[in-house]
Amino acid sequence: MSLDDLCINTLRMLAIDGVQKADSGHPGAPMGLAPLAYALFTRHLRHNPADPTWPNRDRFVLSNGHASMLLYGALHLSGYDVTMDDLKAFRQWGSRTPGHPEHGHTPGVETTTGPLGQGLANAVGMALAEAQLAASFNKDGHAIVDHHTFFICGDGCLMEGISHEAASFAGHFRLGKLIGFYDDNRISIDGPTTITFTDDPVKRFEAYGWQVLHIHEVNDQSEIDRAVATARAETARPTLVVTRTHIGYGSPNRQDTSRAHGEPLGEAEVALVKQTLGWPWTDSFVVPRDALDHWRLARERGAGLHEQWRRDLIAYARAHPDDAKEFGRRMQGVLPGGWQKAIPAFTAENGTMATRAASGIVVNAIAAKVPELFGGSADLAGSNLTTIKDAPRFSPEHPAGRNIAFGVREHGMGAMLNGLALHGGVVPYGGTFLVFSDYMRPAIRLAALMGIRVIYVFTHDSIGLGEDGPTHQPIEHLTALRCIPNLTVVRPADAAETAEAWRFAVQHTSGPVALVLTRQKVPFISDPRRAPASELAKGGYVLVECESGEPDVVLMASGSEVGIAVQASRRLHDEDNRQVRVVSMASHELFLAQPAAYRDSVLPPGIPRVGLEAAHPMSWDRFLGPRDVMLGIERFGASAPSQRIYDEFGLTADHVVSSARSLIG
Repeated sequence: MSLDDLCINTLRMLAIDGVQKADSGHPGAPMGLAPLAYALFTRHLRHNPADPTWPNRDRFVLSNGHASMLLYGALHLSGYDVTMDDLKAFRQWGSRTPGHPEHGHTPGVETTTGPLGQGLANAVGMALAEAQLAASFNKDGHAIVDHHTFFICGDGCLMEGISHEAASFAGHFRLGKLIGFYDDNRISIDGPTTITFTDDPVKRFEAYGWQVLHIHEVNDQSEIDRAVATARAETARPTLVVTRTHIGYGSPNRQDTSRAHGEPLGEAEVALVKQTLGWPWTDSFVVPRDALDHWRLARERGAGLHEQWRRDLIAYARAHPDDAKEFGRRMQGVLPGGWQKAIPAFTAENGTMATRAASGIVVNAIAAKVPELFGGSADLAGSNLTTIKDAPRFSPEHPAGRNIAFGVREHGMGAMLNGLALHGGVVPYGGTFLVFSDYMRPAIRLAALMGIRVIYVFTHDSIGLGEDGPTHQPIEHLTALRCIPNLTVVRPADAAETAEAWRFAVQHTSGPVALVLTRQKVPFISDPRRAPASELAKGGYVLVECESGEPDVVLMASGSEVGIAVQASRRLHDEDNRQVRVVSMASHELFLAQPAAYRDSVLPPGIPRVGLEAAHPMSWDRFLGPRDVMLGIERFGASAPSQRIYDEFGLTADHVVSSARSLIG
């Protein structure tokens, strides 16, 4: 057995043994892909196992995340902080080797994958970040941002619609530092891929504008080397390498069958694999010393590459000290000093506008001071008002451009935003209508799971968009988004709250933020008793306090309905002499994160409450007692002017007043 074969089979056996010990998992893909992973991790990736966060490393994404033991085994063998005990704890409670790779959980894992196609689109976002940062910082003779993004995907990734969106984007924008390998093993869970998947990936990716290469025999290391060299040499197009593999390679009874995909081989078949591949060890989790020593050369190689980059960075700093300082700040994720002073102040004189309009003003004010703000819209920039006005669009001709034209690719946009955030050096944002958050929900969920900084600009947030009708009027979407753990949803009431929502979003680094904004104009909430909009950071706060004493009733709302609640509070006071408190509940998540004493001070126990939101009321149940009233919508909208729809749905000050009177007599 050659040294290469010994190293490859060591990886295969670790994958087999990990799945066998866990009694669950996916051994087949790692067995077929082991030669490719070996070549990449030992010879081709610019990576330093001793420092998985080195800024100029190549990024590697395993889009078909069910093959996770391939990645875990390669990380362990090449010297990352992934121990043999970690491999033996595969898929167990508390282990660092979960069933699918999780970013932030296992050293060397660049992104969370498993939902197929997401990793491919993440990789596109990473390559996009590299291209923009390289154009922004590299100087003649000083290329401090110069790395590739590699991914492996499977037939399932290419079946998912997100792969079409992301691959089309990458080809159009000529992301030449993106190199993907399609694991062409021709087997799916239900049987041969021919039962459902007869696409021609060559024609498909060539039509996207990609270079397409082939590895006809993945066990031939020279074929892999030639393909990688050719892919690296192409700078104007991304590359897909169609890689012929055999799922369950070496298994006499499972190779090239769906049975190799998602279940352990079984002890008897494991023994046959070892016999077939000439593996002389009968014990599990064996790593021959010669194989480990050869794999671990990746540490020495990576340290050398990293050290050369450090020297290059020092030379860059001497020649361009200000740019070097700025690059360091951005890669560390530290916001520039004084940026918050740029946030505009809105008043009764200038603040009556749609919250999407206020958002557009704030975006441009912040962008002037926060150069890493980088984003755009899914072909709705003129409606979402996401354009940075003094910056060009990102394009092959203007790679330092800060406006991204994502096209009508909401799902792809969401996953590419994740890739941007994971790469670092940028603060990504993306806009679309709130109703289309459904199209990107899987990517939003993964952003929340990873706890990364992504900002969503969701406009046209309710029936208030009017004549476009029920297809475009979100009803269930606020509740659906609020159900995602670690996603912060903020629905500001007016321009002042919108400015504070952006202040929070730009600073928030431990998860994504969804800004939910109106199409229609809303009044600036002007009341001498109004609390400062900065209180929005607490999620829910007393916006307008009652005239004196304890409130008889609390009115609570979010977004455009807060103004309606304020109107109702004035009528209840003026007509009924009632003491009424108005609570702006801009963010359920932020409010629920406050101490119980604060929450009780805002919503005093025992005081009747009336809630109001132009959306499904389910997410408000946690703030309501059995006698409280919630005015919301539990049917689809309608096509009509917005005020008529609000009237027809009973979302009016009259209805709030009557509901309050029914509670307090």
